[in-house]
Order: sequence, then structure tokens, then C-alpha cells
Amino acid sequence: MNAPIRRPLPPSLYADTAVAPASTPPLDRDKTVSVAIIGGGFTGLSTALHLAEQGVDIAVLEAQQPGWGASGNNGGQVNPGLKHDPDRIEADFGAELGGRMIAFAYGTTNFTFDLIRRCQIPCEARQNGTLRAAYNEASAAAIANTAKQCIRRGMPVMLLNREQMRETTGTDRYLCAMLDNRGGDLHPLSYARGLARAAIAAGAAVHGETPALSLSREGAHWRVETPRGIVRAEKVLLATNGFTDDLWPGLRRTIVPVFSSIAATAPLSEEVAREIMPTRSVLYESGHITVYYRIDAHNRLLMGGRGPMRWISKPTDVAYLIRYAERLWPRLKGVTWTHGWNSRLAITPDHYPHVHEPAENLLISLGCNGRGVALSTAMGARLARRLVGGKNAEIDMPITGIKPMALHAFWPLGVTAAVVTGRVRDRLGI
Repeated sequence: MNAPIRRPLPPSLYADTAVAPASTPPLDRDKTVSVAIIGGGFTGLSTALHLAEQGVDIAVLEAQQPGWGASGNNGGQVNPGLKHDPDRIEADFGAELGGRMIAFAYGTTNFTFDLIRRCQIPCEARQNGTLRAAYNEASAAAIANTAKQCIRRGMPVMLLNREQMRETTGTDRYLCAMLDNRGGDLHPLSYARGLARAAIAAGAAVHGETPALSLSREGAHWRVETPRGIVRAEKVLLATNGFTDDLWPGLRRTIVPVFSSIAATAPLSEEVAREIMPTRSVLYESGHITVYYRIDAHNRLLMGGRGPMRWISKPTDVAYLIRYAERLWPRLKGVTWTHGWNSRLAITPDHYPHVHEPAENLLISLGCNGRGVALSTAMGARLARRLVGGKNAEIDMPITGIKPMALHAFWPLGVTAAVVTGRVRDRLGI
């Protein structure tokens, strides 16, 4: 078997400032466990932690190192909910399952912050709220409708008007926003490394630089081939999200791996940082092409959004995000932008998370659609329940069949066209 190809972390702000990684040596021998987890992002690590805390013997197999992908390179926003509004979720899945999905999805942020406190994970976590903001009339009407649906269900949200948004963000760009105080932010790579450390402390084995090369049945077990050893497991969880390959037939073609990019400034003065986001809430815009941003614990502005559908390594690769920041806050002209980076996240055609059970004792979870920090953390507890309890253990998400997308090979062209079209529609307000 060949040695794995070791890839350094993307050159991000997070890579330069994260806590030290846990020791996750490559698998170097054959091993038999109760559960093998393929993928060392938030989903796999949270599932590993919750299984290990129940005494389950598990091994996490990560192709690079925990948090290498989107888990350690995202915007750091801990946002509640799903892509669709509560009424749409109930219409799609019925009152019973839909209601459970809503309660679960909007509770994921509290779950995440509680877990961070319980495990004492040092990751700059702050529960200062999430703003979903509108800059045109169509988005403003949609956000007002979302807020109404959430308030009707007793959620702690409020609708901020234009003047309130000017005071909250330091720009007059926004007509309104829905504030959900359950949201917040964290340092995602430090969080991923903290989850790995917590899982290991609970008894999990976490192996970095250990890609799964093949997955097959071998008698009563699953057989996972890696470069230096074979893992035999009673059950397997696939949690590879935006880096899903052909390990399971057709799975790669059920998601679109989309690059999301971030540019970060050097630490701003306290005066400027307080003018921009005095409450330190995180913000994402409601539009066809989402822009999101936050001021981190060290007064750096992190601006995120769709960028090139390729790997980037410097802030000038996403100059449009810098120009947009200067449009929002002219005082930023001339500030130093120190980092620009990206990673791949998984978008599903229906914008719901996908959970599959295509074979006995095989569970798959992927497709966070940009809400991965809180959603995948909380999903870890649900997936652990399913892996322990089997089909009698209900989870608060539908379990669906694998449906590969037609013309999936053309996704780069489709994403590029969608980005261009979305930006035009946002400018026109349609």
C-alpha cells in the first residue's frame, strides 16, 4: 500500500493562530473496532466524542488532520436553523418530523456552546448572536416573514429596523435583520482540534494522514483499507462532506462541493472595530450569493463569500470581498489584509442535510449547506444514537436514499454561472 499524500493546512489566519493539534498518528497496523468513522471534521469528531463517552470502541480515519477541510477553515459563525424557513420545513416533511427538525436545527447553537463549556474547549467561543440581514426590499420581506414564523414558535428572535441595523453594524447598507441571540462565533480550527482532543480523552482513536482507500463487506464486518492497515468494524459512518469521493457508489454525485472564501484584516483599532460591529454579533446577508462577516476576538474583520472555484492563498485572490468591506465601511480603506483562504463545503440540491443508510450498519451524513459548525456538532450526538440503537433509534432528520445528480460532472461551470447570475439578481433586487 502507498503512503498517504500529506497536504499542509491551507494558509489561513486559523492555521497561524490555532491551539496546538492533538496527537493523531497515522494508523500503522490492522485494527478491529465497533465503529469506524471516515472523516475528521466536526461531524466525525462530534460523533466520535459522543460514542466514546458511551464506551463504544471507535476509530476516526482522517485523510489529512482533524479540521483540515471546511471544519477548520470556515467563517467561524455558529448559526442556528436550516436553509429553509420553518413553515417550508413543515410543508416538506409534515408537522411531526418537520417540527422535530425545526426544534433540533434551531437548538444546535445552544448544544454547541454547551458542549464547548462542558469539554472546556479553548476556541474563542462567544454567544453574541447571529444577524440575518437584508439590503433590498425582496430580502427584507423574506426576513420579516422568517422572523414572524420563528416568533410564532416561541423562538428568542427579533426584527431590527434600518436605524437599529445602522447602530449595530456601523453601515447604512441594511434595511432590516433578524437577530437570533442563540448564535455566535468561534475559532473553527481550534474548535476542531479541541473536539479531537476531547474525543481522544474519552477513549476514541483518531488517526490523521489515514485516508480510506476502499470500503467493502467482509463477513459480519465492514473492511476499510488504508495505506498502512486494515480497519474492520461492525458499523461505519461516512462523514466526508465537501471532500466526498467514490468510496461509496454514487455518493459523490449527490452533493456539489463549493468553495467558500475568506479574507481577514490585521487587528483593527478598538475604535474602528467598535464602529463596525459593536455588539460582536456575526452577520450573513440574505441574498442569492451570501456574504458573511464578523469581528473576531482579536478585532480582526473576517469577510467571507463565494470566491474562485479553486484553491486560493492570499487576500488579493478575493479582492471583491475587500472592495465590498470598504464600501460598507469607508474607514477600512488602507487597512492591511493579511490572509485569504478557502475550502470546500457541500451543497445539496434541496439544501437540506442528507442522512443515508444504503447498507446494513452503514450510516452517511453530509451536506451542511453552509451551517456546518453548529449543525454538524449537534448531528454528531444524533448519529451516535443511531449507530448505537440502530433503526429503532429515531433522529431528527429524514433518512433518505442516495440520488445522484444528473450532469454532475459539469458542476464547476454550473456554480460559476450561478454565482454570476446571483450577483446580478442581488444588484437588481430580484
